Amino acid sequence: MTRNLILLPACLLIALPGCMTDDRWKLATEIEQSIALTSFPADTFNIEDFGAVADDTSILNTDAIEAAIMTCYSGGGGVVYVPDGTWHTGPITLMSNINLHLSEKATLLFSVDYELYLPPVLTRWEGMDCYNIHPLIYAIDASNIALTGKGTIDGQASNEAWWWMNGNPDYGWREGMNNQKISGRAQLLAHEQNQTPVRNRIFGLEGALRPQLINFNNCNTVLIEDLTLKNSPFWVIHPVRTDNFILRGVNIISAGPNSDGCDPESCNGVLIENCYFDTGDDCIAIKSGRNNDGRRWSIPSQNIIVRNCRMADGHGGVVIGSEISGGFSNLFVEDCDMDSPELLRVIRIKTSECRGGVVENVNVRNIRVGKCDEAILKINLLYEPREECDRSFPPFVHDVTLENVTSRESRYGIYIVGLEESVNVSGITLKNCSFNGVEDGVSLTGAEKVKLKKVFVNGKRIRI
Repeated sequence: MTRNLILLPACLLIALPGCMTDDRWKLATEIEQSIALTSFPADTFNIEDFGAVADDTSILNTDAIEAAIMTCYSGGGGVVYVPDGTWHTGPITLMSNINLHLSEKATLLFSVDYELYLPPVLTRWEGMDCYNIHPLIYAIDASNIALTGKGTIDGQASNEAWWWMNGNPDYGWREGMNNQKISGRAQLLAHEQNQTPVRNRIFGLEGALRPQLINFNNCNTVLIEDLTLKNSPFWVIHPVRTDNFILRGVNIISAGPNSDGCDPESCNGVLIENCYFDTGDDCIAIKSGRNNDGRRWSIPSQNIIVRNCRMADGHGGVVIGSEISGGFSNLFVEDCDMDSPELLRVIRIKTSECRGGVVENVNVRNIRVGKCDEAILKINLLYEPREECDRSFPPFVHDVTLENVTSRESRYGIYIVGLEESVNVSGITLKNCSFNGVEDGVSLTGAEKVKLKKVFVNGKRIRI
């Protein structure tokens, strides 16, 4: 499928300093105006008309929902409507020009019968290409698709279903049970390092690689709006090589292991706004492929806007990495509220010499933080130090600006862990920031050109 990239002036796309000096936030306006919007025919296909039955978990509505989607698609597209009620279903595959719309009192309740999610489909798992267990909602090579409405999509994952596959006793795993660590993950990591052809990377239930709640693979022009998404087996929303992606007004609540809220991977033109995140891992994590797989595609994520969001629990509020081998440029985060003792970091960049790649032009402003556990800004170039990989790909992080960020409590204000043998973090600027309840204001290793302008820690202005 041909990918329609956002075409911006060259100086804006590569974020040259001379081009961005006056007002780097003008680029955010350019990006937003360039994102293509979904549009659907008015024709509506009610799943009840195809035999779906609500409020009876003994009835599986997968075939009825599929019939509604295929009829809608064959007729040129439109709305597939899920009315009030609880609708028990297996995996759903969306097609081009379809808006799957849930009424306010509708719930799509996904079965925990694992066999329903076979055979495997082409996807990415932790930045590595493979055929894996079918995501609960999936689309591939599709354009102009949407999930909308004020209803709920519930993956029903719990310590009894899906989460135990992580291999952590805290999530239900016990001795003698299979898990991803001793099964699929180690094998997939070896495939990535050896560059095994993707057609030979096939994982079923024995691999224990949990599926995403929503996965769009090589799609274009996507909207997810107003829904509540909960209890995901793995990452909640995972668009891969999917341009023109909007996530708006969505509540994401999933406390399981690796329950990242939204992970745009190798995506160009993303708007995430007015969303709530309460997750078991990163709230938003931007990615572009892991190690050799990321370099093989060499498709960066770029041009991403996050605004007016609220973050509660999570390993990080807005994160870049760690699967970022294809690189990243142009992030704009503004007007967000983050507050939880279980929120570990606010802005986080995590990478390593396994990953390589360049992360540049990160812009953050007007962020209000209550409590976070570790740091307001953390940059770590030594992530996953025990990973077995080729470590000949030094990462680079430069041109990161935080402005008007306030916090009430954290261990660190700024925490940068660079490489030992070279300085690969540069151009870090903080302006008009105030961090209170802080144990250590600034901890820097392996960084240069770090500028603090009117930055206060526990009420005292600090300088470097």
